[in-house]
Amino acid sequence: MTPESLLTGENAAFIDGLYQAWISDPSSVDAVWQDLFTEAGPAQGGPGHAEGPSFRPRTIFNPVGAVAAAGAGQMGKEAADRQVKVSQIINAYRVRGHIQAHIDPLGRRETLDHPELSLEYYGLSEADLDRSVLTSPVCGVPKSMKLRHLIEHLRETYANTIAAEFMNIDEQDQKLWVIEQLETLPGTEVLDHDEERRVLRKLSDAENFERTLHTRFPGTKRFSLEGAETLIPLMDLLCEHSGINGVEEILIGMAHRGRLNTLANTLEKPVRIIIDEFNDAYADEDHSGDVKYHLGYSSDVVTLRGHKLHLNLAFNPSHLEAVDPVLLGRARAKQERIGDTERKRIMPVMLHGDAAFAGQGVVAEILQMSELDGYAVGGTIHVVVNNQIGFTTQPDEARSTAYASGMARMLGVPIFHVNGEDPRGVAAVVRIAVEWRQRFGRDVVIDMYTYRKYGHNEGDEPSFTQPLMYEQIRSRPTPREVYAARLIKIGHLSEEESEAIKAESQSEMEEATREGEQAQGEEHSEVSLTQKSAEDDLDLFAKKEDSAMNTASAGIKEEAESPMKGLWLHYSGGSIHDEVDTTYDRDELVTILDALNGPLPKGFTGHAKIKRLLKQRREMIAGERPIDWSIGEQAAYATLVKGGFGVRVSGQDSGRGTFSHRHAVITDIKNGNEYVPLQHVSTDQGTFQVINSLLSEEAVLGFEFGYSVDAPDWLVVWEAQFGDFANGAQVQFDQFISSSEQKWLRCSGLVQLLPHGYEGQGPEHSSGRVERYLQACAEDNIQVANITMPANFFHLIRRQMLRRVRKPLVVMAPKSGLRHPMAVNTIDDLASGAFQHIIPEVDELDDAKVRRVVLCSGKVFFELIEARREREITDIALIRVEMLYPFPEAAIQAELARYPGAQVVWAQEEPKNMGAWQHVFCTMADTFDQAHWPRYAGRPASASPATGSSSKHKAEQAKVVADAFA
Repeated sequence: MTPESLLTGENAAFIDGLYQAWISDPSSVDAVWQDLFTEAGPAQGGPGHAEGPSFRPRTIFNPVGAVAAAGAGQMGKEAADRQVKVSQIINAYRVRGHIQAHIDPLGRRETLDHPELSLEYYGLSEADLDRSVLTSPVCGVPKSMKLRHLIEHLRETYANTIAAEFMNIDEQDQKLWVIEQLETLPGTEVLDHDEERRVLRKLSDAENFERTLHTRFPGTKRFSLEGAETLIPLMDLLCEHSGINGVEEILIGMAHRGRLNTLANTLEKPVRIIIDEFNDAYADEDHSGDVKYHLGYSSDVVTLRGHKLHLNLAFNPSHLEAVDPVLLGRARAKQERIGDTERKRIMPVMLHGDAAFAGQGVVAEILQMSELDGYAVGGTIHVVVNNQIGFTTQPDEARSTAYASGMARMLGVPIFHVNGEDPRGVAAVVRIAVEWRQRFGRDVVIDMYTYRKYGHNEGDEPSFTQPLMYEQIRSRPTPREVYAARLIKIGHLSEEESEAIKAESQSEMEEATREGEQAQGEEHSEVSLTQKSAEDDLDLFAKKEDSAMNTASAGIKEEAESPMKGLWLHYSGGSIHDEVDTTYDRDELVTILDALNGPLPKGFTGHAKIKRLLKQRREMIAGERPIDWSIGEQAAYATLVKGGFGVRVSGQDSGRGTFSHRHAVITDIKNGNEYVPLQHVSTDQGTFQVINSLLSEEAVLGFEFGYSVDAPDWLVVWEAQFGDFANGAQVQFDQFISSSEQKWLRCSGLVQLLPHGYEGQGPEHSSGRVERYLQACAEDNIQVANITMPANFFHLIRRQMLRRVRKPLVVMAPKSGLRHPMAVNTIDDLASGAFQHIIPEVDELDDAKVRRVVLCSGKVFFELIEARREREITDIALIRVEMLYPFPEAAIQAELARYPGAQVVWAQEEPKNMGAWQHVFCTMADTFDQAHWPRYAGRPASASPATGSSSKHKAEQAKVVADAFA
């Protein structure tokens, strides 16, 4: 193709040569130049004219002398000027064409006649439409054509049923690739005959499924897909192209709308089981379970072209988009487990609603993390099922952007808006999206415009708030009917064939329904386990029979096992109350720690303070100093990776540590290179990762939870910068971490480190809100600890991995306690100790004379013991409660037995309505005799967790201590 940049003065000599050759023999130059020179007209006589001698060359760019030559020169200038304007029009369609596209099946979206897409804007007229122009740089067309036909091609590409936003892509090769894919679509066979029939069958399956449920369970919530049934062929095509492009597993995250249909017609969950779930056949006394449109599922399918795919639909709560980071974490864990370093074999796909994608902040967080090294998954395919309404809220009330996908523009990735009643357009963008993801490893968005046939749920009346919209919807043919009519009109299908496909689909649906009715009287316990485990730790799944139209089940057994089952069997069957041996060979521990804190690698220039820190640590290891928290933590991670476990620590500033205690990453001050000692424990060690996260709580915590779900053999740690900030991720804790086992039988060993303690830093830097985690404790679901000593943290972390159970662990981690002179141990405490649920009195007191026992947890202990020693109090004992849940009742009762008749007090820094007080009192009141019910010593109830005044903080803290001893 000839670039328009050739039509400039600098190229006059080159073009003059072509022109002279054309005059002698028109066929000697390319056709595009023949068209241009013909339009400009001959300088004197046209082709074959032999010009006489002249003092200067006469060309269309430099005509001198004759009037005819001057006229020809003017005509050449006009052609060149017009060509520049054509180039501007081409660019305008690429940038602005989407605003004129017909992507809304309801026709309610306003399309704009943008001036940049008009001839007049460039000084052109209708007369120019029939002039021949160079088409470069447009793809998929001849080198030259009439302007009219070129504009028709551009409209077909950019202003038809596909509207593309991609011109903000910075990388030129990526942008040109998208342009080529789009501009070669017009006139191409996107779907062959068999694929068209399959799409129609999938639409029929989706429609029949919804009608069956609507008939059998009228008014029951199912969050119907009706109006957006094209999602089912979209997912089928996505699986097809994924298989072609080397994908082996697709992880799917989606909210409730259309979930049941997706389960039945994409993952092939047996319809009889879905019907049984409507009949509440699988109630489980041991687990609360969840509603049917929140459950996960996994299956193996075989695509039309014979590619085998594992599909995994993640469990999800009603909190829209909350599953997004969880899905990404799971994808990352699976990729790393199978060595998918290019991240092309495991692919995440997220299905979003338009209102949620535009409105939920976690969407922006996951987009922002999509290309960060610690969280990248090789690109996610986002599918926005655009119902053009959020519950009862219209788009102009729900977002400030033109499209629901506006947030994704920040990434500079392609966004394809497509009419959901045009399966050809949907098929085209699905193919492009999959190939983009596999080629460039970046996110991509498909925004499919549809509608919602019913209200927010099947019992809702949408015409209360959108009467005009729903009057239009009630009279519309279904997406299946629209597509069938189109295929019949263009002669690709007969009416009889269309009806046969519909009837076959309906017949199979009725058969599946009969199977469900026959099974209702049978024993459901085994089926219940299978289905509840369909996307859980044991990963069992059932398959439906193969059919003529749907080959996805061919060759798959009735029940199959995921590789995850064998892995999880090592971490199931245990109890949260189990104790294990967490000791470690002393000599080997010293050797490991010496190496980790030894001289830096040759040629590596560390900071002077880091060198001094490493020297101090070696002195601790040698017994010349007591060991502090940094050594206890480092030793825990080191011994675990030495034992083959993986360790992943993620959070804001986790490499150094918010309080500069960790220094897991050491930076060369001369060249910026980084050295991670824990990655060099041994040649056959487990992986150690420490990641400075983006400034996010919800997305990062969700990601790490998801990672832990698929990596039970990894210690996965999320560290809040301050524990107070964890409330920015409260949704992840409430909906996933604390309840996933009860709802979905999905276990996790995730550790949350929440720096906690009152040091006078104000209301946002004091409390990790331990009360909120304790309120969520029940049925042995999580563990909550407030650790004061490095050795106890060492054994707690080792126990977390060595036990045959995986339960989330919330640790109120220290701040000032990281360097408190009393928060120290010896190397022997690490090597030969054990985790202590409580730490008894550490001073020698006469037990018989103790009149009061003060129970406490965390940092306040150090202030209490310092005050007691200073005041020479000998009749008050101090007991630290290090594990708050499960509450160590037996250990506390045994310790209190040493002090018969002593009064019991619970002392805490937090206000009375916060902290552990209410949890402790209620627990002890249930199981202890009344004489041992604790009294309260601490701050009064408060709306804010802490004061912002330093002097007031000191006064309040002094009163806490005084009340404990009063």
